[in-house]
Amino acid sequence: MPADYVIVLTTIGLDVDPTLLGRQLVEERLAACVNVLPEMDSFFRWRGAVERDQERQVIIKTQAAQLDALERRLHELHPYELPEFLVIPIQQGSEAYLKWLSSSTTRECGCRPPRA
Repeated sequence: MPADYVIVLTTIGLDVDPTLLGRQLVEERLAACVNVLPEMDSFFRWRGAVERDQERQVIIKTQAAQLDALERRLHELHPYELPEFLVIPIQQGSEAYLKWLSSSTTRECGCRPPRA
């Protein structure tokens, strides 16, 4: 049974403003929280060559139900041709935090209350 809550990892280059990416995902309720870690060196193979770049690790906390929409939006916002999109299931967390995570990533329907 898949976890209801997940952590998504991606990386961004130092030329990308992490504030714009993180704020957009939270404002659109695709993420409850986005953490951006300090600069790091990344080594990877790309198009047959070993590359080195300076990046930041981005940690996105969300509901599993938001993954498809989050992945689509991240690809729209992300400058990389192939952005990292790794999903780590959250197996356990405090009830209060998970409730906050859920309410932060749930869109209000905007519909009318049911009639009596």
